[in-house]
Amino acid sequence: MPPFGPGLLVSTEDGVATVTLSNPARRNAMTRGMWEALPRVLAGPAADPGVRVLVLTGADGTFCSGADISEFAGPDGVRGASEASVAAEDALAAFPKPTLAAVRGFCVGGGCQLAAACDLRFAAEGARFGVTPARLGVVYPPSSTRRLVELAGPATAKYLLFSAELIGHERALRTGLVDEVLPDDQLDKRVREFADVLRSRSQLTQVAAKEFATAWPSARRLAHWAQVAETSGESAEGAAAFLERRAPRFHWPRTEG
Repeated sequence: MPPFGPGLLVSTEDGVATVTLSNPARRNAMTRGMWEALPRVLAGPAADPGVRVLVLTGADGTFCSGADISEFAGPDGVRGASEASVAAEDALAAFPKPTLAAVRGFCVGGGCQLAAACDLRFAAEGARFGVTPARLGVVYPPSSTRRLVELAGPATAKYLLFSAELIGHERALRTGLVDEVLPDDQLDKRVREFADVLRSRSQLTQVAAKEFATAWPSARRLAHWAQVAETSGESAEGAAAFLERRAPRFHWPRTEG
């Protein structure tokens, strides 16, 4: 798995791109260089028509322990790191194909911020989650706060932000912070199986649903999707496959025009 930049490893196999956070000396804490590199890392698989799913994970049994606090010193430390983290989070949230977070160990601070920006989160038993700016007197970015509220609800978001306490996988699953919890030795297999399910489905449906779930589309975008749906042939293929009891062969272009 070749490194793309400091602390980021990228690989692609059978239509699934995997980005691995790798800063083992600091439990995969995100340095400013990692935050700044992530949007460039994501641009490659976003533009690659052969990539259908993105998986974000961490190396050596830990997802991410947060931002690298050692870089917060100096007048521009916190502000620069915050701006870079929000840009990286926004790039991940805007990734045009389904994104899955595969979480082991600690998923804290900036790590939880990145996991929340993915479409779905799969966690290993024993994973720990937290959002910890209250330990440092840092104001959590408004976009990150809203994303956390929309994902886990206002009460859980306030619990995490007010207290900076960590929660276990049981509470994370119960509150919607994660979607599935697996034994550690089954996590990778399940994520790969689910990625393969997504690869077999209509990308037209996925891309439109992702856009609609983020915000109500404008009249122009609604008209665009109506035209795409009408001319793509995807629904006709789906209906034919259902009636013929076979797997559908979807061919909608993998890059949107």
